[in-house]
Amino acid sequence: MHLVQEWSTELRYKPYHEWPTDYLEELKKTMNDSTWRLAYHIQPTTGLLNDPNGFSYFNGKWHIFYQAYPLGPVHGVKSWYHLTSINLIDWQDEGLALLPGGMYDSHGVYSGSALAVDDHLFLAYTGNVRDQNWQRHSFQLGAWLDNKNQIQKLPEPLIVKPPNGYTQEIRDPQIFIFNQQYYLIIGAQNKQEEGKILTYKSSDLTHWQCLGELTFSNDLLGFMVECPNLIFIDNQAVLLFCPQGLDQEVLPYQNIYPNTYVVADGFDGETNTLSKPSPLKNLDEGFDVYATQAFNTPDGRALAISWMGLPEVAYPTDEEGWAHCLSLVKELKLEGGKLFQRPVNEMKTLRLDRHSVHGTLGSVQKIYSPKENRYELQLDFDASTQGTLTLFADEDTNTGLTLSFDTQNGTMTMNRENAGTPFATEFGTVRTFEIPQKDLSLQIFVDHSVVEVFINQGEKVASARVFPKKDQTTILLEGTTGVFSGEYWTLRPMK
Repeated sequence: MHLVQEWSTELRYKPYHEWPTDYLEELKKTMNDSTWRLAYHIQPTTGLLNDPNGFSYFNGKWHIFYQAYPLGPVHGVKSWYHLTSINLIDWQDEGLALLPGGMYDSHGVYSGSALAVDDHLFLAYTGNVRDQNWQRHSFQLGAWLDNKNQIQKLPEPLIVKPPNGYTQEIRDPQIFIFNQQYYLIIGAQNKQEEGKILTYKSSDLTHWQCLGELTFSNDLLGFMVECPNLIFIDNQAVLLFCPQGLDQEVLPYQNIYPNTYVVADGFDGETNTLSKPSPLKNLDEGFDVYATQAFNTPDGRALAISWMGLPEVAYPTDEEGWAHCLSLVKELKLEGGKLFQRPVNEMKTLRLDRHSVHGTLGSVQKIYSPKENRYELQLDFDASTQGTLTLFADEDTNTGLTLSFDTQNGTMTMNRENAGTPFATEFGTVRTFEIPQKDLSLQIFVDHSVVEVFINQGEKVASARVFPKKDQTTILLEGTTGVFSGEYWTLRPMK
């Protein structure tokens, strides 16, 4: 069968079981032939992957779900796809888990979260329903997953309808425990079409009291807030969220929608307030991070994972019948009031052969030319250094994805204009941001069509999807005075 190229609403909402099995087989074959498939990042088995959901630890394993549409690279009728891991690195496929079809989620299982409660994992999610006039109705729903990964949906919604004054644009509940009570925070839109975060409270996971809007900013947060997450690090509160339509004067950004955060001294559950919150900040300085989900783990860490894709943006893999991936798992820390993001220590177990790299900055030099784009690269530079690192480089033209750094003036620029197949150019091909005027450390993970750059031990992060030609694998470096040193590892694929 030929893959669908024109997606009507009817096709997008066609039940999964009505698709012929040979269509899925053709989809898998086309995807497996892609040179842009990934080695150690979570990616869809078929079709589309978007928001990470239900990131949690339960029954001796890490669990992650992602919002999925398995029939193509479009936003059709959604479900949750389930993966488990014992090490945050190697993810085992548990298949489609939370499926649409009930009275309250007939047109899609939308995003949500999870919380281990006794011997079950509680799933909180949004059910999407369209009426005969195609008007949306959103329900906040619950389900229980047992230790055999079997799911039982609750028969009635946790929250039947939005509170007065809010539209049906309400979704993405995050559940957490605070002061021995259960809380949900949910992205919402009021009748004035302003983005808000609503808070609900419960003592039994069944009856939920609306506490109103979470107070943390006087700024207008665009027309909608998606994917709010509240976590706690060293007794401080960190709120992650995705405001859509945010005014550039509140926070400069270039992606269609930003993924942002604030750091606060704490959370007051009685007044539903974050105390002394910071201004809004970008979580990632690159091109393609959205819908980050974070949680506080039983081992005391705060872990996060992001969708590497953006709403309403077309990607080159769409033509191959699949779209998007998830980021590496990152540990979040607060140091000196700043949020740091670092790849989890477990990432070191992916390392294979090691090579040292060092030299003096000058004209363009090749520092490595791997057979494929699947590696970790660490580089250190002296202060007062200016230079350009080129990844996914074409040896004939010396072009690729460039990271230009200037520690004298405290700036860095990521440019993917010449990194392969162009896309999303209407949102720009360059991202420039500030870095400290001091020694520079880069930890870079490259995986075929993904790059994640951790700057100065995760003080800043810049991530991007890139779609190079198969032979664009060289790493080039040029610069002014100074020396550089570092290490390079080939990384094994996910088991």
